[in-house]
Amino acid sequence: MVDVDIYLEAARAGLAAIDPGPVRRAAEICLECVLGGGKILFCGNGGSAADSQHLAGELIGRFRLERAGIPALALAADCAVITALANDYSFDSVFARQVEALGRAGDVLVALTTSGGSRNVLLAMEEARGLGMRVVAFTGASGGPAAAAADVAVKAPSDVTSHAQEALLVAGHALCAAIEAGFAAADRRDPRNG
Repeated sequence: MVDVDIYLEAARAGLAAIDPGPVRRAAEICLECVLGGGKILFCGNGGSAADSQHLAGELIGRFRLERAGIPALALAADCAVITALANDYSFDSVFARQVEALGRAGDVLVALTTSGGSRNVLLAMEEARGLGMRVVAFTGASGGPAAAAADVAVKAPSDVTSHAQEALLVAGHALCAAIEAGFAAADRRDPRNG
C-alpha cells in the first residue's frame, strides 16, 4: 500500500519547486493575445485533455474575477470531431487539424504533455507555428521535444506523471489568474466599457 504521507510530501515538494518565471512569460504571451483580439487554444491527452478543458473553462467563465469572457477553446472537448479525425485521418492529426481550422496568426496554443513527446500534441504545435501562432508548452521536468518547440515551456519539477499533473494544474491556475487580472484591468480602462 502507498504511504499517504510520503505521497503528499512528494506532491508538496513539487508544488514548492515550480519556477514562476516561465508561468509569468506564458501569461504575458496569452494576455497579449487576448488583448489583441486573439484566442487561446488548449490541447492534451488523457489527464492533460481534462486539464485543457478545465483551464479553458476558467477563462471563458470566471476564475476569481467578474469580467467579460476570455476567448479560449479546449481541442479535446468535441468527441465527434476527435473521433471523425481519428477515423478519417489518424489520431496523430486530431489536434493539428483543429488548429488548422480554428487557429489564426496571433492566437496562442497551450500544449499540455507531461512526457513532452505526445505526437498529436507536437503536430499541433508545428501547425500552430506554421500559422504564426505562439506556443506555450506545459510539460514534465524533462520537457521533451515539446519544450524545445515552444516559445516558453512551463515544466513541472517531476517526470512522475501524477506529480507533474499536480504541479501543472497549479501552474495552470496561476496562468489563469494572471491572464484574468490583466484582462480585467484592461477592460476597465477601455472607454467603450463605460
